[in-house]
Amino acid sequence: MYIKRKFPFSGMMKWTRKDIYKFIIIGIIPVFLYKGLGLYWLHLPWLPIGVVGTAVAFIVSFKNNASYDRLWEARKIMGALSTVLDHLL
Repeated sequence: MYIKRKFPFSGMMKWTRKDIYKFIIIGIIPVFLYKGLGLYWLHLPWLPIGVVGTAVAFIVSFKNNASYDRLWEARKIMGALSTVLDHLL
């Protein structure tokens, strides 16, 4: 567990470098196929990408709100339980 106030950039790079390498390779492959080998059928128009991105943003925001509501409800229940336990003890 890291308990300091700030997390250094070098520490973040140490823990995420394998994932960064994977994403770089995954990103280079389609660029190489499109630019290097001339596979222009890989081209996607921006409109469907934007629509899918907007839909994903809505889904993520709804899930985030639902998670926060569950967390807040659990916090209220724990507060009520601690109040009841304080009165009993």
